[in-house]
Amino acid sequence: MERFRADGFDEFAAARWGALLHVARLLTGGDRQRAEDLVQEALVKLWFAWPKVAEQAPDAYVRRILVRLAARSARRRWWGERPVEQLPDRPEPGDVSSTVAERSRLEAALALLPPRQRAAVVLRYCEDLPEAQVAQVLGCPVGTARSHASRGVARLRQILSDAVRPVG
Repeated sequence: MERFRADGFDEFAAARWGALLHVARLLTGGDRQRAEDLVQEALVKLWFAWPKVAEQAPDAYVRRILVRLAARSARRRWWGERPVEQLPDRPEPGDVSSTVAERSRLEAALALLPPRQRAAVVLRYCEDLPEAQVAQVLGCPVGTARSHASRGVARLRQILSDAVRPVG
């Protein structure tokens, strides 16, 4: 049996690993381990399809795989809250960690969105893809993708504003 050659796959995977991991983390609500699993599984699927997609659009293909895997894993398992021993300290104004804390807040809020809305928001606003490409990745009409993104952003605003309001 002749060995299958995936010319350029290793270079593509090495060059895009960081960006794919970033997208996967956003799609999984900030769960790094789950995101790494998704990227690895997506790259395995891409490797098998590499001869067909290498010259066309491997980025779009692997993004679509990531979105589908994230949606499937979100339906399959419950990835809810994780208890911690101590509550995190609140960042002081001007503290460098405030940027990290804000990013963590956004990731936590993204995790509360339904998978299709989360995917639309991540692809549209974090990956900066045009609406037509978001629709293609999601496998739906442009209007539906636009609606998912709009509702996702509205829900994010609500979640983030509710988290800031004082209790009482």
